[in-house]
Amino acid sequence: MNQRAFKMQLKPGHVAEYKRRHDAIWPELSALLSDAGIYDYSIFLDEQTLSLFAVMRVEADNTLASLPEHPIMRRWWDHMAELMEVEPSNRPKEWPLQPMFHLD
Repeated sequence: MNQRAFKMQLKPGHVAEYKRRHDAIWPELSALLSDAGIYDYSIFLDEQTLSLFAVMRVEADNTLASLPEHPIMRRWWDHMAELMEVEPSNRPKEWPLQPMFHLD
């Protein structure tokens, strides 16, 4: 099992809309993420800072590197761009998080 964690940043005033859009995640996006080898994916919100903390498990033979070029992924990023800090491509800005402790 490979686990990845990263931070993203939500813009003020968009908590409810971010949650609403993820509660209604597109089936084709869910399938794309699963097909890329992602499973057990969660995003947490720090309400004080509006930081989003994502944790996902990925299969060893994942294809995460191909996701940024996929039309469904790009469409999702465009859909979410107004709510988050993003790169010029509308990809959410991500800051990797280093593992510090794990308990099975």
